[in-house]
Amino acid sequence: MVFKSNGKTYYAPDWAKVAQSVGRPERKNCGSCHFFGGGADAVKHGDLDSSLVKPDKNLDVHMGTKESGGQDFACTRCHTTRNHHVAGRIYEKPAALERKSLLQDDLGDKIMCESCHGSQPHMSGGMFSKLNDHTDKVACQSCHIPEFARAQSTKMWWDWSKAGQLMDGKAKIKGPDGKPVFLKKKGEFVWEKDVVPEYYWFDGTMDHVTTEDAIDPTEEVWLNRPNGDRNDPNSRIMPFKVHRAMSPYDKVNKTMVIPHLFPFDKKDKTAYWKEFDWEKAIEVGMKYAGQTYSGEFGFVETTYAFPTTHMVAPRENALKCAQCHNPEGRLKDLTGFYMPGRDKYQLVDSAGWFGAGAALLAVIIHGIMRFVSGLRRKED
Repeated sequence: MVFKSNGKTYYAPDWAKVAQSVGRPERKNCGSCHFFGGGADAVKHGDLDSSLVKPDKNLDVHMGTKESGGQDFACTRCHTTRNHHVAGRIYEKPAALERKSLLQDDLGDKIMCESCHGSQPHMSGGMFSKLNDHTDKVACQSCHIPEFARAQSTKMWWDWSKAGQLMDGKAKIKGPDGKPVFLKKKGEFVWEKDVVPEYYWFDGTMDHVTTEDAIDPTEEVWLNRPNGDRNDPNSRIMPFKVHRAMSPYDKVNKTMVIPHLFPFDKKDKTAYWKEFDWEKAIEVGMKYAGQTYSGEFGFVETTYAFPTTHMVAPRENALKCAQCHNPEGRLKDLTGFYMPGRDKYQLVDSAGWFGAGAALLAVIIHGIMRFVSGLRRKED
């Protein structure tokens, strides 16, 4: 098929050649969407950005190039596909509900670390055996992803309330790393690098706030919240990137709102990115979505949690015991259970010291008895 337009001749694609070129996607293919989610590189996911196209082993042991000592995995190595169904669904099918090993079943849903590493991933013997005791309560990612955004910064704060105006007379301001810290279209941002995750009990499911759910604007509003409990056998302590923002909401109905951002056409003057009028944009957006809007809006602090599961560091860079097992460690905010080295319970501590003292006393008595016995043998 051939057709002409604007003085140019266009030929139909060679569909046979196109079909024959189909193959497994490489990291760059998957990353064209997943690395740039949220509008730019490293905006959305702190553990997914363009640095993973060809990473060093120190950034990710699985995807790291072989030249750097990595495994050089493509995304499809873990996210296996059958009939266009891509494994790795952390929300639709909770990972924790089926923690089976897939070592013998390479076509199964590879969702969690246990799929390849099993439930006893560390070598037996010595301190490694103790590490295996953690796998029923601690997700592998919690220790093996010590920080995210290790190659470039990720967006951690987004203030929509400052959109629609200029900052220092400018519509765009870039930060030290070249990423925008202010855009008239979107507001003010904060980017961070080498970020320590936040940790929550996670059973593989999330609660989500919709425009029909009432919120409390006097508190931080979790747009999605990890579900989990320390008494739930399917829950593990999991690391998260928690993105915070100032977002518009309905002050009367106390619900989140959906603003109309993109113009429908050239004549559309209700889109926020056309006239920068929140009132019009929210009214049209909510009407288009079939939701009620009182006509009064404000801004409330919101949070959104992203499970962190990429950028797995080499074993030598995994967390050390004391980074969690101390009063100011990473898990200081996870309460409701006793954690050695972090918590102090008088009864437990007293029992421990008593046991240690009794053991020491027994050793001393045993030594004295051996010494006396040796003297007697000499006399005989």
